[in-house]
Formats: sequence, C-alpha cells, structure tokens
Amino acid sequence: MKLGAFDIFPVSDGRFRLDGGAMFGVVPKVLWEKCCAADDLNRIPLSLTCLLIRANGKNILVDTGVGSKEDDKFTRMFAVERTSTLLDSLKRLGVGREDIHMVINTHLHFDHAGGNTMKREDGTVLPTFPKAQYFIQHGEFEDAARANERTKASYRRDNFTAIAHVNQWEFLRGDTELLPGVTAVVTAGHTRCHQGVKIESEGQTAFYLGDLIPTVSHLPLPYIMGYDLFPIQTLETKRWVLDRAFEEKWLLLFEHDPLVQAGLVYRNQEGRYFLHEVKAWQ
Repeated sequence: MKLGAFDIFPVSDGRFRLDGGAMFGVVPKVLWEKCCAADDLNRIPLSLTCLLIRANGKNILVDTGVGSKEDDKFTRMFAVERTSTLLDSLKRLGVGREDIHMVINTHLHFDHAGGNTMKREDGTVLPTFPKAQYFIQHGEFEDAARANERTKASYRRDNFTAIAHVNQWEFLRGDTELLPGVTAVVTAGHTRCHQGVKIESEGQTAFYLGDLIPTVSHLPLPYIMGYDLFPIQTLETKRWVLDRAFEEKWLLLFEHDPLVQAGLVYRNQEGRYFLHEVKAWQ
C-alpha cells in the first residue's frame, strides 16, 4: 500500500492462539464469543502481522512476531502456526536480514519481539537483523529486564539481551520522531511504556496499534485485555487514539486480527466506534 511517498507492507510471522477470556478481560464470554470463536481449550485465533515501512531510503520493521527459538511445548501451548514466517514474508518482498535498517518494537512481549533474535545450531542467540538499530522505550526495556511474577511469562530474555550485548538498542524516552514521518508514540496501558508507530506522508497518516487495540473486536472502549497491566490507562489511551483517528482520518493497522489488517474508523451518534475495512493489501 502507498501512503504518500512511503510504502507499507504487512509481513506475517504466522498465527497463534491465546485464551479468549484473557484477551477480553472483564467482558463476558457470551459477548466476545459472538465475534471470536474459541477452540476446546478456550483459545481464539490471532495473527502475527508485523509491518515493513519503506521510507526515506530505509527499510523499517515494526515488531517481529514469535520467532523460531521456542520449543515444542511452547508451540503446542499457543497453537503456533508459522506457515508463513517473518523472514519468508520479507524475502517475498526482496528484503533479507541484512537489508533491515531499523526495528521498532511496540513492546517486548514474546509475540512482538520473539523474532528480534535467532538461535544457531550450537544454541548461540544472536540478533536476527545484524545491521539494524532496535528502538524501544527505555522504560519498557527496564520492565522487561526486571520482570516480576506477574510479567515474566511474557518477557523472554533471549528476545532482547543478545541485542544489548552488541549495542544495537536505541532507547527512547517518550514520543520520538525516528525519521521524518515515522514517529514512536507512547500508548501506555498494556504495559507501562507500550508504544505505537505513527506514519505520515503527503497528508496521509497510518497508525500501527500493537496491543493497544489488538483486533477489530477490541474497538469498543471497555473491551480491554486481562493482560493489560494498567487497564484504566488503556481505556484513556484508546479513547485518545480513536478520537484522533476519526477526526484526522488515520488508517489503523491491526497486529493480531486474523481477518482484518487495516481500516478507517467512524463514530456513531452514541459515540461508539466502528471500522470500515481497507482491503488494498488483499
């Protein structure tokens, strides 16, 4: 898809499943199962849709999926299906590991940062993209490095410590324009320093949501994940982003929706938000 002078591409690392109750928090199953059918283990299907941005002569990758380091137990638990891996998706666009200049992580949970690194046959873990700088909010890195009993299952050290070892991290402290038209925007709530990515060119704007609004089914303001560490903050951040997206006609990019990759929001008279799907990528 063209966005002004930029090109943006969804790049898939496959699919996986998470518990439906956890994905919708306090929303009863009788409501969320209308849009998200669960399997016999109560898990719902989710995509792992990362984003490649070609802008200002750079290849910029936003999030990296689950990656290839996890064992069979992990794969079964989360029903991971990597029929299309991130590297395969990039290869189809003519982009190799060494062609990525920048990696932006929305946060460091395993389904967003697992592909940051890869494992050699001898067990050595190294950065997947050797020539890239990796961008993360400093507070997010701190929280991942000092994970507690509540968060340690989501933060896997192999996904970020190897990058620190070779000094490829660039730590951000608040909203930061990384390149003209590409801005990391703090969208706190899911984690303390979660960030989205705002892309602007020639009067057009797209916004990659990460886990702020993981699927279209999470557009209603109270539909907030049980995984969110600060749900009230998520509520207010969602309200701010959706208001801006409606008023300024932002294209919203969804990371985990298994059917919809992008769309424009509209608001009805009751103030509820709905999505008009954009199918230019299909």
